[in-house]
Amino acid sequence: MNRKEKILEFIKDKDYVPMKTKEIAQVLMVPKEEIKNLKSILDELEAEYKIRKNRKNKYILMDKKYIEGILCMNPKGFGFVKLKDSDEEIHISSENIKNALNGDTVLVEILEVVGKNKEGRIVNIIKRDIKQVVGTFTKSRNFGFVIPDDKKIGTDIFISKKNFANAKENEKVVVQITKYPERGKNAEGKVIEVIGRMDEAGVDMMCLVREYNLPYEFPKFVLEEANEIRQEVEKKDIPNRVDLRNKTIFTIDGEDAKDLDDAVIVEKLPNGNYKLGVHIADVSYYVKEGSNLDKEAYIRGTSIYMLDRVIPMLPQKLSNGICSLNEGKDRFTLSIEMEIDKKGKVVSSNIFKAVINVTRRMTYTDVTKILENSDKEVVKKYEKYIDNFKLMEELAKILEKRREIGGSLDLDIPESKIILDENGKAVSVGKYELTFANTIIEQFMLTANETIAEKFYWLEAPFVYRVHEVPDMEKINELNKFLYNFGYKIKGNKDNIHPKEFAKVLEDIKGKPEEMVVSTLILRTLKVAEYQNENKGHFGISSKYYCHFTSPIRRYPDLFIHRIISKYLEKNYNIDEQYKVEYNEIAKDAANRSSEREKVAKKVERDSIDLKKAEYMQDKIGEIYEGIISSVTAFGIFVELENTVEGLVKFENLGENEYFIYDDEHKHLIGERSGKTYKIGDKVTVQVIDASKETRKVGFAIYHE
Repeated sequence: MNRKEKILEFIKDKDYVPMKTKEIAQVLMVPKEEIKNLKSILDELEAEYKIRKNRKNKYILMDKKYIEGILCMNPKGFGFVKLKDSDEEIHISSENIKNALNGDTVLVEILEVVGKNKEGRIVNIIKRDIKQVVGTFTKSRNFGFVIPDDKKIGTDIFISKKNFANAKENEKVVVQITKYPERGKNAEGKVIEVIGRMDEAGVDMMCLVREYNLPYEFPKFVLEEANEIRQEVEKKDIPNRVDLRNKTIFTIDGEDAKDLDDAVIVEKLPNGNYKLGVHIADVSYYVKEGSNLDKEAYIRGTSIYMLDRVIPMLPQKLSNGICSLNEGKDRFTLSIEMEIDKKGKVVSSNIFKAVINVTRRMTYTDVTKILENSDKEVVKKYEKYIDNFKLMEELAKILEKRREIGGSLDLDIPESKIILDENGKAVSVGKYELTFANTIIEQFMLTANETIAEKFYWLEAPFVYRVHEVPDMEKINELNKFLYNFGYKIKGNKDNIHPKEFAKVLEDIKGKPEEMVVSTLILRTLKVAEYQNENKGHFGISSKYYCHFTSPIRRYPDLFIHRIISKYLEKNYNIDEQYKVEYNEIAKDAANRSSEREKVAKKVERDSIDLKKAEYMQDKIGEIYEGIISSVTAFGIFVELENTVEGLVKFENLGENEYFIYDDEHKHLIGERSGKTYKIGDKVTVQVIDASKETRKVGFAIYHE
């Protein structure tokens, strides 16, 4: 606890009586030379509306009518303040924003409460979030402006002539804010980097990198540390490991994958059970706790995949080199072998350090061809391993069936597959087709993650769990209002909601027109999974225990728990309580940091996909497509095409020559004169009228012949 927090806690204490600065100094025994600092801290707390002075000029706690939160701006000028540690939001009209920008930590005064809706005004900006802005530079003779790419920022940035930094008209730039908006004036800034024109190769993605302030390059000292690591396993450490180099072991990944975390093998046991071996790169052997590599991995939290590039958590010397389970190379692993019965239950498991040598680097495509016997050349090439893949398929089907019975949610929402040309331009957009080869790896990794989490939960080890909490009843009730239109319902109450209820609906809608829309709405109803140092189960996969163990090259939580597991193995599970207490706090920090970085990574990845979809549609203006209404809002309808591109049809582009009323309860649009309705799941024909990769948006109009 820092000084500021200590002083605030002192004033919050129930036995505290109002005091002046000198009186507080006396009680807290503040040295004379430090009283000036005490006064500064009290001034800060007052400026943050946490304390105030009473009529006698003595400090007291601020009234509770002021609430702290994060401002989320809407491009139209209004915003919502999201309260800390709560799902509650307070609406802020444009006239009550008080020069705050998107992401700022602000203090809000509640003005009005109507039912569950609260209206407020910002009374103070506690902390500015935005320091730099990416946008388009436009200039006149003596000054210029930068129009931010992120329309939520809510202000153009004024640039004086001396701060142009040779930026040219319509170039993408990075601006450092030098003065925040006040009294109706724009923010001011200076250009610190010229990225280039939006039509130049790679500029669009680099704008995203800069917008999210991603750690694009590794610091020199981190690369130097990586370069010191040998690209061959240490032979002296092999005797300390289980030697599995003579075993037939496979990696199965996408064609383009270079960071190969996991390798697998399945064997049939004499008792009819299966032995599943999951071998994960022993990254913690190379990335030592407290090293420069570890500190940088903690900062990054995760690798970020942006279609034309990867921003890795670890330098390539590790991620694609000594840590990657490359075919024909000796590699150190942290391994788990599980005996699984014919119903898919893990009856025993063993965790150990190993050295392996991957027999074959397989792709999902080739494994699928082998299982389906659809390509004679591929089948012939891997003829001697066919039985291995058939056995994997057999076990994966058993595990999948067990999950289905247990209520695991199969949200079959298609991912986008975007193909770029040599200049990074999107030339194809479609659905990414998942095969049973993907399912094999998914089922094996899920099983390993659950088994590891359960074991270390009962050991009461300091740990990072993957937590997916039960959805809020309020959101389920909202979902049920929509499901009612299709004859479905999620049953349960706030004390008893089971994933099986969601799984049943998902099973019922399979193959029906509303499948995609209902699946998407169920996904929006569920809470977001995150990392925590406490086990709270995983609702989505209907599991009591879950963690991320299988990707330590690209996720920090996996690397962290590898370190914990390694410690337990080293000490033969005899761990003292002091270690547990100390590392439980470290686990908490690692979980919080990793959750934050995961949110950023998902936003970046989603934005990169939206950008490339919009780019692909830019030369499709005027073309006609069939689509399904995926969302109905108070400002129009969203339509998703077969190729996964989603666009907005604004009210004026419905083309019905009449006024449409938005029915919030049923999420319908209803024509005032004709009674024509637009609702989620409806098939519609649309014409592309707009597409911009700068805004990352596509616009449609309803097409009438």
